Amino acid sequence: MEIPKYAFFRGKIVPYSEAKVGVLTHALNYGTAAFGGMRGYWNSDDEQLYLFRPQDHFRRFLNSARMLLMNFDYTPESLTDITTELLRTEGYRCNVYVRPLAFKSDESIGVKLHDLTDEISIVAIPFGSYVKNETNAHVTISSWRRVDDNMIPARGKISGAYANSAFIKTDAVLAGFDEALVLTQEGHISEGSAMNVFMVRDGVVVTPPITENILEGITRRTAIELLRLELGVTVVERPIDRTEVYLCDEFFMTGTAAQITAVTRVDYRPIGNGVMGPITSRLRQVFDEVVYGRKPQYQPWNVPVYKEVTEAAA
Repeated sequence: MEIPKYAFFRGKIVPYSEAKVGVLTHALNYGTAAFGGMRGYWNSDDEQLYLFRPQDHFRRFLNSARMLLMNFDYTPESLTDITTELLRTEGYRCNVYVRPLAFKSDESIGVKLHDLTDEISIVAIPFGSYVKNETNAHVTISSWRRVDDNMIPARGKISGAYANSAFIKTDAVLAGFDEALVLTQEGHISEGSAMNVFMVRDGVVVTPPITENILEGITRRTAIELLRLELGVTVVERPIDRTEVYLCDEFFMTGTAAQITAVTRVDYRPIGNGVMGPITSRLRQVFDEVVYGRKPQYQPWNVPVYKEVTEAAA
């Protein structure tokens, strides 16, 4: 992974080498942090870097922080401005991944959320594919269960909760799979290790509702809108049983990092014909057109980083 040159840290953009915390930092010891993730897409024809749905991402980010009793004066709009400034400072002209982090910064011992100092940092790095086989992923049903909302809020990106994801992902990869599907305590399909899931049965797309201990994904929301508006496909939000996955026609996962990843095999069983299906393939194509700024009707989702290019075009 390429190390960034700069970071937003303690209220300003500084060299990345200066963005440091001590080993006693509360968030490092107790997982008392919340993070976000968003992508920027470089359109070489426009000579423009488009940040995809940053205000939606920052709105969820701030909501995640609120669950940890964090309160900031920042808004989704102000954090978007900071991020575009950071990206311009880096000068990236490639696809990037942006990682904002809200964390309890005190160097202290004691499990709590109150009476602690809250900080925000943001970094950005060049980024490509998250899942290597994103058109042909093989997954397994994990032996680990997804954390329940009454344990740790799954709808927010709480750092400590991702130890659960790490167990799920590592066991799957070491067993020879690309990813894993994880069940709720009731035995329904919840998510992948760090992505939302969809299946296609008889031409209808089905995805677990937000009450199934899932992250309220921005890419999930985007996929649902594009499936309905661009592909004319019915999307139903309901619980999914484990064995339904074995019988479905198509299956795919969504996430900022994973984007739209096609699953073609689950636990040694082929999904459909064992290759990426037509709905997934078309969705991937439309999604790419949208995030690279090639569909004007979705332009409000894309925030241009390099203002001088946009102003010159105007």
